[in-house]
Amino acid sequence: MIDREKVLAVLHRRFPGATPEQVAAAANAIVGLDDEWEDMTGHEPEFGYHFSSQCGEICYLAEQSQLGREFRVFRKRGPSA
Repeated sequence: MIDREKVLAVLHRRFPGATPEQVAAAANAIVGLDDEWEDMTGHEPEFGYHFSSQCGEICYLAEQSQLGREFRVFRKRGPSA
């Protein structure tokens, strides 16, 4: 769960000219992401990979991974049944 108070603090620092209403609306949208998106990062081993000798040269994500970057993967939730 996203901590709304931390989001508000970051938004206030990052956008000092924003009105309190704008900051609150942005924070509400960010905190509400949990309802729309599902973190799939823990399923990474299930994604499957196809290695190629050129993969790091032609695939941005592979290149960034080789450089030690980390990624979080999210999936938009489908409609509730």
